[in-house]
Amino acid sequence: MNQHVKIVSLEENSEQIVFVIDDDESMRVALTHLFRSMNLHVEVFSTAAAFLESELPNIPSCLVLDIRLPGMNGLQFQDVLAKAGIHIPIVFMTGHGDIPMSVQAMKAGAIDFLPKPFRDQDMLDALICALDRDRKRRDEEKTVSQLRQLFESLTRREREVLILVISGLMNKQIAYRLEVSEITVKVHRGQVMKKMEARSLADLVRMAEMLGIKRTN
Repeated sequence: MNQHVKIVSLEENSEQIVFVIDDDESMRVALTHLFRSMNLHVEVFSTAAAFLESELPNIPSCLVLDIRLPGMNGLQFQDVLAKAGIHIPIVFMTGHGDIPMSVQAMKAGAIDFLPKPFRDQDMLDALICALDRDRKRRDEEKTVSQLRQLFESLTRREREVLILVISGLMNKQIAYRLEVSEITVKVHRGQVMKKMEARSLADLVRMAEMLGIKRTN
C-alpha cells in the first residue's frame, strides 16, 4: 500500500467518497469491491498515519475504520480527528470488539460499530447514514458561512438593533435603549432585514440562533 496518498482530484461525477482504514489487505479489497459496486469512490489505507498524510477532498465523505490498527487504535484515532476539527462520520468495524469499546465509540459520535464478519447490507446501511449526515453537516456549515457574511455587512448600529429586535423589544423600546428616534430605529431595522435577507422576524431570529447571537435582557 502507498503510505503517501494525495487525493487531489476526483472524477467529475464523484460527489462523495468513502475512506477505509484497515491493516487487513483482504478486507480493504473486499470493501473496495463492495463500495464500488454501489458507484462510490473509495480510497483505502493500511494505517491511520497514512490517512492523515492524505489530502481530503471537500465533498461528503465517511470513514470506515477498523478498531485494531498498528500504532494507533481506532478509538484513539477518533479522538485525534475530533481534536483536529475533522468531523468526518465514522463507521467502526472490529473482529475483537467488546461492549465497552462500542459504547465509547458511539458516545464519541460514531455512526455504527459492526463486528466482523458483518453483512454487506449492514455496512451499506451504515454508510448511507454516514454520508447523509456529512452532507447535512456541510450544508449547514455553508448556510452559516453565508449568514456570517451577511451579518458582517451590517454596521455597528445595525448589529445593535438586530440584537434588540430578536430580544423582542418594540421599536419604541429600542429607540429609548439606544437614545435615538423611533424613525431612526425603523430605518435601521429595515436595513437589517434587507441586508440579512430575512423575510420575517421569525426568519431573523432563526438566523441569529444559527450564528450564535445571544439575546439581551
